[in-house]
Amino acid sequence: MSEPNPYANGEYKWGPGQQGATPAYGYPQAPPPYQPTLPGGVPVPPQYGPAGAGMPLLSLGDIVVVGDQIVTPAGNMPLKGAVWNAMDMSRVEEKMPTAAIVLAVVFFLFCFLGLLFLLMKEKQTTGFVQVMVTSGGRHHVTMIPATTPDTFHWVMGQLNYARTLSI
Repeated sequence: MSEPNPYANGEYKWGPGQQGATPAYGYPQAPPPYQPTLPGGVPVPPQYGPAGAGMPLLSLGDIVVVGDQIVTPAGNMPLKGAVWNAMDMSRVEEKMPTAAIVLAVVFFLFCFLGLLFLLMKEKQTTGFVQVMVTSGGRHHVTMIPATTPDTFHWVMGQLNYARTLSI
């Protein structure tokens, strides 16, 4: 003899004495929807700005300023009162190119002037510029690759513009 199907009439029997009732502690329940909050129980604004918020005013790495919001992968922050900061973690390396060594060896055999090729140097910028923004109790950091010695100056120009927008 088989047991009757508990799902047959669309009502599942949760346990003894709970037929058709709301599930109690210890029984499967639908979890409440997750709503992140800031300190003080203030709901966090939506991830992306409202439709029609406008064109981005500024973009630094994955930080975008749209309207009166700062949009980051971690969520939105209010633009007013934001604190912006940057740290230059780039460096300029100077090295002798391979071509200089080859030319010095080849021309050394013909004349001693080939040693002048050893004076050739090339500069290469490596590293990152770290941009930090803090607003509304949240903090976000992004790294911008430094490709030229002027990258930090460009980032600081963008940061100064962001600071004027944050006032």
